Amino acid sequence: MHNNIGEKFTDVFKKYMPDSFVFALILTILVSLLALLGLNKSLFEVVNSWYDGFWMLLEFGMQMTLLIITGYSIALSPLIKKGINSITSFIKTPKQVYFFVIIIGVLLSMISWGWIVIAAVFARELALRVKGVHYPYLIACVYFSNNSWVTGLSSSIPLLLNTKGNYMIEGGIIPSTISTLYTLGSTLNVFMLLLYIIVTPLLMVLLIPKKNTRELKDMLGDKTLQIEKTIKEEAADLKLSIKALSDSLNNNSLLPIIIVLMGGYFISYHFYKNGFDLNLNIMIFTFIILGLLLHKTPMRYSISIKRASSNISGILFQFPFYAGIMGIMTNTGLGKSLAGLISSVATIETYPFFSYLIGGIVNFAIPSGGGEYAVIGPSVIEAVKEIGANLSQLQVTEMIAKASLSIAYGESLTNLLQPFYLLLVIPIMGAGIKIQARDVMGYLVIPFLIFFILQSLMVVFIPLNF
Repeated sequence: MHNNIGEKFTDVFKKYMPDSFVFALILTILVSLLALLGLNKSLFEVVNSWYDGFWMLLEFGMQMTLLIITGYSIALSPLIKKGINSITSFIKTPKQVYFFVIIIGVLLSMISWGWIVIAAVFARELALRVKGVHYPYLIACVYFSNNSWVTGLSSSIPLLLNTKGNYMIEGGIIPSTISTLYTLGSTLNVFMLLLYIIVTPLLMVLLIPKKNTRELKDMLGDKTLQIEKTIKEEAADLKLSIKALSDSLNNNSLLPIIIVLMGGYFISYHFYKNGFDLNLNIMIFTFIILGLLLHKTPMRYSISIKRASSNISGILFQFPFYAGIMGIMTNTGLGKSLAGLISSVATIETYPFFSYLIGGIVNFAIPSGGGEYAVIGPSVIEAVKEIGANLSQLQVTEMIAKASLSIAYGESLTNLLQPFYLLLVIPIMGAGIKIQARDVMGYLVIPFLIFFILQSLMVVFIPLNF
């Protein structure tokens, strides 16, 4: 019976969940009304805050776009395709596909949340090779696996707290940096990490739909996508019938080799100087250099980029709308008000749960861990400091760390009901087929409910450190 519940939720989502862009428009109106009616802000203040916010995520949106394109381009290279073929020879059944894809997605996301694009490419290739894979459900598995990023090396809130001179310190909210030993290295985070590694694949295998399997090969509207020319063949077709200098430049390996050597030198320097610092810029730069190396010629790399960028329109025009929502939440004080309202009823026993709850709620309006924390973090931390007023500085620091982790966990989990970061996965896994967020989100309702209960209990009852 549990296998059919996901299908039923999916039917509901198909009927009632609009396109992700419409979802953003509805959220814009709802948040505007909250600011107008709840805070008595003028229409001009709200609209002006919305406009100012519209441009806040332009850099982030470009980074996301390049992350998808450059990551997908690597997967289109002959060497990676051979590697995928070798791995898939050991994966024979749909159940093995789901399990293996989730494990890969969880582990990659723990290194960096942006690496989910690699898992998405891998999942798509497996779906083309293994018969009987329920493709919308596989997309849901990939998306769910990305949640583990919050426990890993790219978790933005713990990294912020450990950054010298961060805005929390400059604003006098915390006296000094908080080491990642209190956050990423804490007992609570280790247990949360194990929850994703162990429970996520087992749960999703248990919930595999038994009926109405929709395979990728059947969903491909253009069957020629399965037998299209290789990138090497397309590059050869673009050559002139006569010898030409332009073709020699387009198809030579010397230029890419020089660029790869330059890029490799800087990447080595970056990690030597900064340690294992995997920020978005160095990831994208590494993907570009690696893509050039794998495709060998400028023309082949250009063709791979063209193919990889065929389905990214959602990111390009939806990001400004979510940035506008973030602007309203930040500039009108609505985010602070919501955080203060919930924090005001918290106690020393319940503050982790309320931090977790506000993190999840605000994520619908500000689907960015760092951006959300900038809005609600100060209010939550001030409340925690008041609750722990009679405790030692070390105990208060531990409370701040636990509250911050709880916000991060809540923010990450509600991504299962918020289609924003599905924009990372759909451009890759949805290429050539008709699929929308509503076809996928229903399969994530049960995992959301189960993880909400488990994580709520964990943040309340598991100490930060034993």
